[in-house]
Amino acid sequence: MSDRSLVIGLTGNIATGKSTILKYLSEKCAAIIDADKLAHRVMEPGGTAYDAVVRVFGREILADDGTIDRKKLGQIVFANPIELGKLEKLVHPKVFDLGRQEIEKAESTLVVLEAIKLLEAGLMVTLCDEVWVVTSSFANQLKRLLEFRGMNEDQARQIINIQPPQAAKVNQADRVIENDGTMEDLYTQLDAIWQDLVKRYPARMQALMNHSS
Repeated sequence: MSDRSLVIGLTGNIATGKSTILKYLSEKCAAIIDADKLAHRVMEPGGTAYDAVVRVFGREILADDGTIDRKKLGQIVFANPIELGKLEKLVHPKVFDLGRQEIEKAESTLVVLEAIKLLEAGLMVTLCDEVWVVTSSFANQLKRLLEFRGMNEDQARQIINIQPPQAAKVNQADRVIENDGTMEDLYTQLDAIWQDLVKRYPARMQALMNHSS
């Protein structure tokens, strides 16, 4: 948790609609921290996880320019939960350290930390004042992956099924946002949550609104 910012941890499985919620919050002047982008940074050459990842997975995961080829690495870890676990043990602590630094540097008094593995990673959730979980039905997740990400159905089903059950995330949530209706339904939920934040965290939310006006 930050001393001066309200930190929201936003999570949910793939294609549940997190990006729409991030857009809503960024329009309210929240600072957005994307844990996936932090993971890219720590695995860049010179990044804090680069050497360890190359040592464990071998130089065959490297592109010609010495960067980690994420496609090659993905082929190893996404088909094998044990290999994925190895990668996460190397990367998650470094992402946590970088995330904490980014929260402290944020100029907004509302920070949103978006991480698909927020709860599973353990450490990251300790940075958050609240955890929001976005849920959606399997049918809607599948539809979004096919329509918006251009995946074939077998690939989409495999990605959805490899993720932890949504119920496990919901059990650890401070707020659950159900995204199976219209965009209007989603925005109605978000507006209600926003009003509750203003009541619950008056000083930080007032500072945010003063800064954005």
